[in-house]
Amino acid sequence: MTQIDLQDAQEQIIHLFELAASGEEIVISKDNRPFVKLSPANGTKRWRQFGSAKGLIEMADDFDEPLADFQEYM
Repeated sequence: MTQIDLQDAQEQIIHLFELAASGEEIVISKDNRPFVKLSPANGTKRWRQFGSAKGLIEMADDFDEPLADFQEYM
């Protein structure tokens, strides 16, 4: 979240719009108090990147073996 004073925001409004459109929340303050919040109109939907968790998940070799606690039920 970016916080900026109203006077500074007037000078950089186009840049602030671009930041908000890319998903950044912008809070514009007036007299050191939050005044306006800019956020994207359609929300931020991030596309999944396939393979991004590769190498982070490990499966045990005996994953599909019956549990010892349940032997009497089999």
